Amino acid sequence: MKNKNILIQLSHPAHFHLYKNVAANLMKDGYKVFIVIKTKDVLEDLLKESGFPYYNILKVPHRRSKLGVLMDTFIRDWRMMRFVKQNRIDLLTGSTVEVAHVGWLMRKDSINTGEDDLAVVPQFGYIAGPFVKCHLAPVSCDVGFLTKKCYKYAGFHKLAYLHPNRFRPDKNVVEKYFSSETPYFILRFAQLKAFHDITTDAHGINTEIAQNLIDILSQYGDVYISSERELEPQFEKYRLHINPLDIHHVLAFAKLYIGDSQSMAVEAAMLGTPSLRFNDFAGKIGVLEELEHKYELTCAIPSSDPKRLYDKVEELLTMPDLHEAFQLRRQKMLSEKIDVTAFFTWFIENYPESRKIMKENPDYQFRFK
Repeated sequence: MKNKNILIQLSHPAHFHLYKNVAANLMKDGYKVFIVIKTKDVLEDLLKESGFPYYNILKVPHRRSKLGVLMDTFIRDWRMMRFVKQNRIDLLTGSTVEVAHVGWLMRKDSINTGEDDLAVVPQFGYIAGPFVKCHLAPVSCDVGFLTKKCYKYAGFHKLAYLHPNRFRPDKNVVEKYFSSETPYFILRFAQLKAFHDITTDAHGINTEIAQNLIDILSQYGDVYISSERELEPQFEKYRLHINPLDIHHVLAFAKLYIGDSQSMAVEAAMLGTPSLRFNDFAGKIGVLEELEHKYELTCAIPSSDPKRLYDKVEELLTMPDLHEAFQLRRQKMLSEKIDVTAFFTWFIENYPESRKIMKENPDYQFRFK
């Protein structure tokens, strides 16, 4: 596979972080890497800041209806097929349905990556499942009928960029924006308009709940809001204005994270920052269930129970040695997981032989610690 062309498709800011170190490794090892994206939140900003070349095949945000999302998928499929042909792509990888579709249609090697249980994203199973050739997922994921195509690893997507081998929190980065000596809290408001949110009518932190959280937290420190959706005027003064590449340094030194975003809740857990997730996916996602019940690094609360959210916030804020306790829990988690970037790089570079190795000896992955 040396010097062959590899396409990485990104459809979410979290996917940029998942693949950024893998892409850098592949380039360093002599592969030609093509990054393809669609417009989503700060994804394009992250790529511009990082200096990675990329190609945007859908420059408008996806439509917010089930039919609109499907139509946009077909458009991306068609544009991806043209791109693959024009650039003589040998292997495709990413967390998207297009990777499965285009790989199958064009008879190209393709590796899908995912960390959601199939029951949470059943539309991925319906639309992409029959076309997936190879799937990589954390051990805590229930991938349903994709099990025969899936190779599970001891890790999480977020460890691809937040493993200590890949990331060291730096207080000096925080100091560029505000004092790290004053306790502070990060609130994250997701748009809740992804396909799985639309199809499940998901709910999260509304205006009243946001104000109540701010009222509680402001007694203990400063509040900063990272928001995917438009903020109400009264919350603008709390907006977090930073370079998006610095968010993980800021998150690492926060006293507490609260949000209705799955992705940032997992990121907080990877860093040992206490996190609360408030939405209708509580109790339904294997990765977060493992982080909550095995490692006690996060807590999920359904949107029907805001009182429990407020009580949990108060409980954490009054917990002695909160930071130290969560850092010990993080160390336990890290001791049982692998360096996901090292594993992904090896798997892609040695595909399809790597698939055979993992099938015959799944413990091979623990060489990547």
